Amino acid sequence: MRSSAASAVAHGLCAFTLTPTTPADEIDERAIQTLVARAAAAGVDSLGVLGSTGSYPYLTRDQRLRVATTAVEHAQGLPVLVGVGAIATRMVLDHVEDAQQAGAAGVLLPVMQYQPLTETEAYGLFEQVDANLSVPLVVYDNPATTRFSFSDDLYARVAELPNVAAIKVPPLPRDRAAARRRVEHLRGLLPAGVAIGVSGDAAACAGLLGGADAWYSVIGGTLPERAVALARAAIGGDYREAMRRDAELAPLWGFFAENGGSLRVVAAIAEELGLVRSSSLPAPLRGLDEPARIKLRALLGLV
Repeated sequence: MRSSAASAVAHGLCAFTLTPTTPADEIDERAIQTLVARAAAAGVDSLGVLGSTGSYPYLTRDQRLRVATTAVEHAQGLPVLVGVGAIATRMVLDHVEDAQQAGAAGVLLPVMQYQPLTETEAYGLFEQVDANLSVPLVVYDNPATTRFSFSDDLYARVAELPNVAAIKVPPLPRDRAAARRRVEHLRGLLPAGVAIGVSGDAAACAGLLGGADAWYSVIGGTLPERAVALARAAIGGDYREAMRRDAELAPLWGFFAENGGSLRVVAAIAEELGLVRSSSLPAPLRGLDEPARIKLRALLGLV
């Protein structure tokens, strides 16, 4: 699977969208269409749905299939990476089947756990999923949410599976030299053709300047023009422009940290911009309170 098909979801800017819901916890398909079309029009390289920003653990199988189908239908030809994470392997395989049926260009798989998993168990999950795939697989290491951390040895073992296109790693050091050393170390572990993707928007600039292949971006699905500008500069090696764009976004990175992460903030941004309804997160999640929203409006220049 080390091919142009794999490259489509393993390089450049992949914009991850919210999964807006209604007050009745139904999927707001019209809002998904709006977010997907907006990101596509801004020039992102690919789209991601049902990642952490897409609140996948809170959705039923039917809801997740509808999200994937809606995104693919309105992506204007862009490749769509669909998250398939679940706590049981049989559930993951159901989501894999649905994603492929929906027309996904690739699937994104984290290790979810209730009972702590061993690395042998985690490898077995990826091995079984890989055997049931006809599209590329992006491995998702997100210890802040899943509480499962990959070792470098597990990266290397999983990356040998034939359909693995990329490893989506946790935030790299924000120091560019340190980020480059980490990327070069990972390159030495992974087979040729397996890409390295960065997450954690605050560290994305350093990661891309350090040689990472892809940015799996939270803000790409809500503020796509800003994400595209930063990604193009960093991937193109324009250090000054990339750092300028990153500095412009630094107050937002700080606001993420103040509010326990990015999800509630990007949901509030989408609500304040009128892209989704208010209270767009699935229960029991709640959005930002009014004092935080006042600060966010000022940060975005909406007051």
